[in-house]
Amino acid sequence: MTKRFIKKYQPTLELDLHGIQHREVFVLVEDFVLKNQNQLPLKIITGNSEKMKSIVINVLNQHQFNYLNGDYYNRGYIDVLN
Repeated sequence: MTKRFIKKYQPTLELDLHGIQHREVFVLVEDFVLKNQNQLPLKIITGNSEKMKSIVINVLNQHQFNYLNGDYYNRGYIDVLN
């Protein structure tokens, strides 16, 4: 890879919630997005749990972040946009 490509496309920061209990998710996600809000976009890996996704979306809505909920082939993550 050329240096130009590496500089332009920095890797996205990720938070993987696999193995995390639902009661811990709100604080983890809130800390992650607020600490890294200057490095958007972020990726939060939720798995397929609808409850996990709803907790994450609740945090993002509370702090007025825009997000995308996965894609057609993989619904197990949420991209935090701004």
